[in-house]
Amino acid sequence: MHDPLIFTTPPRDQAHGLRRQFARAGVRLVPVVANPHMAFGGLLLERICTALAGQGARTLVVDASDRAPAPAELALMGLAECIETLSPDVAYLAARTLPLRYADSHGSTAPFLQAVADAAPNCDVLLVYAGASELARLFARQTLVAQVRPLLLADDHPASVTHAYGAMKLLSLRARLTVFDLVLGAAARSPRAARIAAQLATCGDTFLGALLHDWALVDPASHAAEPPPPGLRRLARAMLAPPLALPGTAAAAAAAAAGIGLGIGARNRNGNDASAARSPRAARIAAQLATCGDTFLGGLLHDWALVDPASHAA
Repeated sequence: MHDPLIFTTPPRDQAHGLRRQFARAGVRLVPVVANPHMAFGGLLLERICTALAGQGARTLVVDASDRAPAPAELALMGLAECIETLSPDVAYLAARTLPLRYADSHGSTAPFLQAVADAAPNCDVLLVYAGASELARLFARQTLVAQVRPLLLADDHPASVTHAYGAMKLLSLRARLTVFDLVLGAAARSPRAARIAAQLATCGDTFLGALLHDWALVDPASHAAEPPPPGLRRLARAMLAPPLALPGTAAAAAAAAAGIGLGIGARNRNGNDASAARSPRAARIAAQLATCGDTFLGGLLHDWALVDPASHAA
């Protein structure tokens, strides 16, 4: 049995308590879309965990994919006993069909994420590996999605790329997840890799209003002892970056005081001093755009920068 969440104020939505717990614990949620048309999906997961470990993060891989092992019988008693330690930085939970046991009256399985976080309090990253439909049930109808960026997996074969686009479409429509990353498993000199990423980005933007935020190329033939490629290290750093504070929350106020998140403070992420231009409206405009985009469109204002037109070109 898990300790109940205690609210000082009534929860505003279904994910309010979940957001508060993850914000308090500093846990990062990384949904990774399983792709059955790939031969090296497990290898890519291993490389992602290595990149996260290189950043000092401890990762729990929650394998809720169709090909995952059946959960242990002990899962009925609690999840902590079912977590297998693979290395000092990586643990594994076989979770096929487990999220459905936590489904609520709205069909959401988000309570499963809280149960996993309770079972692994020492982990920095919950890497949730599942099919797009399962991830949609975990994150649909949640304002928590503003803090989550799904990771698509594909290789340089058409079937896997088509599946990745289909997952992007399903998550965009059913779960309002509109910002994605991509890890592409292909030879280091693949002539198709950059073109595949560009096509996914173009189709996502044109037909779904979705954004492919970044992508990384991983060579499945590379040795496991080799350091992660620069693109994958960049993605790992982004996964561990402080989550964007939701407007109107205590986290947003703390972020503003620290000058992170939307940049409503002394400096934004790009290091621009908002007070230098002396505009009393700049930060307020950015905050209003972020609030309206999140409230009415489910959109995310990822960052903003202030440029003074009167500044000297030099």
